[in-house]
Amino acid sequence: MVRCSLRPLFLFLLPLPLFSVGCGSSRDLQSVTILPAAANAQNFPNGKVAFTATGVFSKPPSPETLTNMDVSWCVGSQGTCAGNINPGVTVDGNGVASCLGNFTGTRTILAGKAKSVGMPDQGGQLSIFGSAQLTCP
Repeated sequence: MVRCSLRPLFLFLLPLPLFSVGCGSSRDLQSVTILPAAANAQNFPNGKVAFTATGVFSKPPSPETLTNMDVSWCVGSQGTCAGNINPGVTVDGNGVASCLGNFTGTRTILAGKAKSVGMPDQGGQLSIFGSAQLTCP
C-alpha cells in the first residue's frame, strides 16, 4: 500500500498567498483637498472651524477622507508650515482651527504628507498637500 502525505504540498503552497497579497498593493497619495475651502471663524461655534481633508490615491478606494494618521495639519503657505512662529491661528491634529488672541486677517491651513521624517507643525515642508483659508474677524 502506498501512502501519500499532503504535508509537503501544503507547506509549499502556504506561503504563496502571503507573497501575492503584498505584491503591488501600495497606494500612493496623489492629491489632497480641504473643505471648507474658505471659512470665516465668526460663522462657527466658538470660532472653531473643523476642516476635512480628502485624498485621491493611485488605487481604490479613492477618493477617501483622510485622518490624522494619513496627513499632518499646520498653518503656513505653499506647503511650508510656519512651525513655532505664532501665525495668529492654530490647527490641531484633527483639522480643527481657531484664531488666537486679537489676531485679525487670513491664514492658510494645510494638510499633507511631510517630505522628511519630522513634524510639519514644528516647521517644515509638505510634499503633497491641500490648502484652505481661515479668516479671523
